[in-house]
Amino acid sequence: MTDRARLLELVNQIAVVRGDVTLSSGQKADRYVDLRRITLHHEGGPLVGRVMLEVTKHLDFDVVGGLTLGADPVATAMMHAAAAQGRALDACVVRKEKKAHGMQRQIEGPGVEGRKVLAVDDTSTTGNSVLQAVDALREAGADVVGVGLIVDRGAHESIEMTGLGLSAVFRLEELDIG
Repeated sequence: MTDRARLLELVNQIAVVRGDVTLSSGQKADRYVDLRRITLHHEGGPLVGRVMLEVTKHLDFDVVGGLTLGADPVATAMMHAAAAQGRALDACVVRKEKKAHGMQRQIEGPGVEGRKVLAVDDTSTTGNSVLQAVDALREAGADVVGVGLIVDRGAHESIEMTGLGLSAVFRLEELDIG
């Protein structure tokens, strides 16, 4: 079984939740894909790293990150998977806004200025969160080369309207959410 096939199996077994939920966009849904159940899972997390590297292999980047919290385990899984392959890949965490204390940074981790960055998130319906991260990364001087998602729940249109390409492991219709 391929890593992608096993990841899909785990997403369907562990992450698909039925019931009324309010998405981060404010939209209502009767089913939800809770990918933190996958990205923080002992088998799912490593699979995410390997599969995300595979779907983004056509892109040239040396940093990966996105808006905290959904993107954090995706970025670190990719960083660890890359290290296992002998590839240097840094990760970063993008806060919703700059800290009011300490170093007053919005982006944590190794610097992104002048570097090629892949913006990631676990899943997205509208693209708002990952595009907020893209804006912050660009403001910090990063060259954002694309967006990566584990599951695209419909964000591809808004992401592609910005001129960025989207690499998603799965589209919503591939999941067992019937």
